[in-house]
Amino acid sequence: MKFLKLITVALLLALAAGTAQAQVVRKKTGDNDKKKTNSQISGRQQSFYEVNEPSDADLQWMKIVYRELDLTKGKNGALYYPEEPNEDGQSLFFIIMRLVADGDVDCYEWLDGREMFTPQYKYKVSNLLDRFHILYSTAKGSTEKHPRYSIENADIPGSEVLSYYIIEKWEFDTRSNAMKSRVEALCPVLHREDEYGVMQKWPMFWVKMNDIRPYIAQQYVFTDDDNNLLRYNLDDFFKLNMYTGEIYKVKNLRNLTLRQQFPEDSTYHHAQDSIEARLRQFNKNLWVPDREELMAAKEAREKAEQAKAGQEAADEEQTTTDEQDETVVKSAKKRSSSKRGGSKSTVAKKPKNTKTTKVKTRTVKSSGGATRSVRNRKR
Repeated sequence: MKFLKLITVALLLALAAGTAQAQVVRKKTGDNDKKKTNSQISGRQQSFYEVNEPSDADLQWMKIVYRELDLTKGKNGALYYPEEPNEDGQSLFFIIMRLVADGDVDCYEWLDGREMFTPQYKYKVSNLLDRFHILYSTAKGSTEKHPRYSIENADIPGSEVLSYYIIEKWEFDTRSNAMKSRVEALCPVLHREDEYGVMQKWPMFWVKMNDIRPYIAQQYVFTDDDNNLLRYNLDDFFKLNMYTGEIYKVKNLRNLTLRQQFPEDSTYHHAQDSIEARLRQFNKNLWVPDREELMAAKEAREKAEQAKAGQEAADEEQTTTDEQDETVVKSAKKRSSSKRGGSKSTVAKKPKNTKTTKVKTRTVKSSGGATRSVRNRKR
């Protein structure tokens, strides 16, 4: 009997201990869920979306290119619409501003081509909002060390962000043996009128692509008006280079833009095209072409030569025909002019220095008393 009591007490103690442990586990799980809800993105998700940079030991070549994405051209409109959040989602700038205001993403100062993504150049969010006259209020849970701000949708100047600056890195590494490009950071640009009524561009701040990638990967966008199925998200939009942007700067020692180096429009556009062509052809120029590529290049070259020869023959034939036609026209004009000149000479011209010689006739008297001309006399 005593043994049964001991067993019963042991079972009760074990049951109590299990219940307490379960309560502790539930409490910890609840804390984790609460933490995940607040941050929205866990560390594991962040590492999943992050694009790792190649190591310096593997890198053999790199080019840093600055582009401007005009949101009114091409497929770049996917970054602008919708102007205000709706059932389809929200624009890229709305996502970035929410992340910056909540303190989930760090933003860095615009340094006009000498960007430094270090803690020293982190932008204080309150200073940023004050500078660009964006109304805000302190959000719940804000602390001095981790400030948070609340911004109404109507106060976010999404309609004024008409372009973005992006930093592209073109890299060739020995592991992949291929040229790859990736977007390192982007900067929203406000288009506002200054005090004189002239539209000006105001770069706001830089955000690193790896920091915002887990968030923008959840927002799907329209990339084709003919297909309303949302197939690509904003992360795919940048990874697949679906944007169109003009090169306005390449990193250089003097930190000059292309416009500063090439003031004239013709040379400026030529420099842009030249840089673009070198970037696109760099990967092709690294490898020796195989037999199929050589044969295809030879056929293309022969077709081009044949087309050129045919065009030259056609041009030569046309030139000959034009010369013959011109000769016929000239000869016809010459004949007509000679005819006109001959009629005029017949009518108008008179013989020059024409002397008339009068012949004196002699008269011979005959016996019959008749006279006859000497000239008409028969010999």
